[in-house]
Amino acid sequence: MSTWISNTLTFIWQTLRTIAITDLLDIALVSVMLFFAFRFIRERRAGKLALGIVLLFIIMVVSETLDMYVTRYLLQNIFQVGIIVVIVLFQPEIRSALEKIGGEPFKSIRGIGDQRDSTETLGVIREVCEACTDLARQKTGALLVFERTTKLGDIIKTGTVINADVSSFLLKNIFFNKAPLHDGATVISGNRIHSAGCFLPLSLNDNIIKDLGTRHRAGIGMSENSDAVVVIVSEETGTISVAVDGKLKRGYDASTLVAELESLLITDNLYKKIKNRRNSKK
Repeated sequence: MSTWISNTLTFIWQTLRTIAITDLLDIALVSVMLFFAFRFIRERRAGKLALGIVLLFIIMVVSETLDMYVTRYLLQNIFQVGIIVVIVLFQPEIRSALEKIGGEPFKSIRGIGDQRDSTETLGVIREVCEACTDLARQKTGALLVFERTTKLGDIIKTGTVINADVSSFLLKNIFFNKAPLHDGATVISGNRIHSAGCFLPLSLNDNIIKDLGTRHRAGIGMSENSDAVVVIVSEETGTISVAVDGKLKRGYDASTLVAELESLLITDNLYKKIKNRRNSKK
């Protein structure tokens, strides 16, 4: 027994000695890719697809082990064309995942330059929250999209360019139920109202509550296809919601909406200072 333990420890030590820096880098890269793949599959309808692929792979392994020629032949042909079918069917999800992976590494770099605009962003958040609470009180529907690292040029083209400073009065005029642009979404980019009346992609998630209408599905769909922050005001109930990364949170009031948008839109360091200042006042 002691000889076996000694041989095992010797083998492990010799293996560890052969590991180079490139091997560690290789393991780290694979781990990151597996993490993003797992998160992508878990948060979207691709989860059921992944489970089906795993089951088919297990059946193929069993068929090869038991020499089940017909089953093995069929599954081998399915896997040959399966990758192309997956890419075609899940093109929106794959595009969204690649855009978010590409945007993540640059968030910290952009944050350094964004510090100068954080004070202006605070003013924009105040104006938006004031408009949303007034619209919610009047039960007037609204859909606002805050552009972050993912550029929304294809969405902006579907609306009317306004290019104006953000003000609560202008936002309430845009979403007035008899205004020509009230049905679409308003995109805020670079702390300015870039365009209004924009069309957003609807979410295809089957797990969304059936009570939610087209406005909420559009907001969730926009957050699924980009890293944008979407604020939604319900026309039926006056409930204020926020959609981020395909997830919808509901029931915001004036203070909680301000805090939520500050945490999402302002750089981490400045947000921590604001939060500490508020806690000290309490």
